[in-house]
Amino acid sequence: MSLTLRTISREQHLAYIQSLPSASHCQVPAWADVKTEWRQENLGWFDRTGQLVGVGLVLYRQLPKIKRYLAYLPEGPVINWYAPNLDDWLKPMLAHLKQQGAFSVKMGPPVVIRRWDAPAIKAGIQDPDVKRLRDVEATYIEPRAFEVSDRLRKMGWQQAEDGGAGFGDVQPRYVYQVPLANRSLDDVHKGFNQLWRRNIKKAEKAGVEVVQGGYYDLEEWQRLYEITAVRDRFRPRPLSYFQRMWSVLNTEDPNRMRLYFARHNGVNLSAATMLVVGGHVWYSYGASDNIGREVRPSNAMQWRMLRDAYAMGATVYDLRGISDSLDETDHLFGLIQFKVGTGGEAVEYVGEWDFPLNKMLHKALDMYMSRR
Repeated sequence: MSLTLRTISREQHLAYIQSLPSASHCQVPAWADVKTEWRQENLGWFDRTGQLVGVGLVLYRQLPKIKRYLAYLPEGPVINWYAPNLDDWLKPMLAHLKQQGAFSVKMGPPVVIRRWDAPAIKAGIQDPDVKRLRDVEATYIEPRAFEVSDRLRKMGWQQAEDGGAGFGDVQPRYVYQVPLANRSLDDVHKGFNQLWRRNIKKAEKAGVEVVQGGYYDLEEWQRLYEITAVRDRFRPRPLSYFQRMWSVLNTEDPNRMRLYFARHNGVNLSAATMLVVGGHVWYSYGASDNIGREVRPSNAMQWRMLRDAYAMGATVYDLRGISDSLDETDHLFGLIQFKVGTGGEAVEYVGEWDFPLNKMLHKALDMYMSRR
């Protein structure tokens, strides 16, 4: 199969994404407008007949002081990863990016390698010898994913370190998902653990209401998000980031981004942003106050978001990143514990991969990033 690659318009890119069951929110054209510190390009792969068969959103980040770039395709490109001729897809991409001044390419194939269901994870947590998710026998393994990894290695791609270098924009290798396809809402609710079901009931009894917000509610979102940042010791993104995200994503598709609040007696206690691309729905950012936890606003909000995702016909509700640590003393353990309660599954992707087009500059970037 002979493929040609060239720059395409945003409209072509978007039309192709809309023709698919789903794709990552990091690969829609408007994502480039969220990431204003990167230059962007839309790539298209065409078959012999001139049909568009794959797309990629490339973000270029300039190295300090020189006109060379890191080219990054977050959770992309959107191509047939299981094609036996993976070379024919990726070689023209590398040649093109090199022409554009890239010294290194980073990509995140959206290829799932393993899945663990909630009972398997719970058993792992209870086993004192198990410290990491990868020590637990997977419930499902995708054999073709190992072939993809082998092919990439043979082509000279290097697997990035977990959580590896990037500009703080690296995508998670492990995520937590609740499958919705071929399940009733009742099945989904039954899949929750007792604590989740109890907490949802508690919130209902207390009169917690979950409402959708709009652009003008982002300031209230920011208030809760900054409280969360202080509590969880991370650096919050500015309000302007979320305002831009809302504007550009919802201009591209009016249903791309949503905002939810859980409130009690008229006071907002928790909030979340949701992203939608086709049948894939993501809970992307969450925030909560230090007060009102006893009425379980976060559980109520997640249950409402799950129901809304289901009503939209989503096939998966994605709670995004988790650490692979099952050690109760790990500071990230609470995250997986909260998400496991939904009864879904932990999902491991093949991770991010790097191709150094200029080994010296690639090494310099690695050193620069490790010092930050």
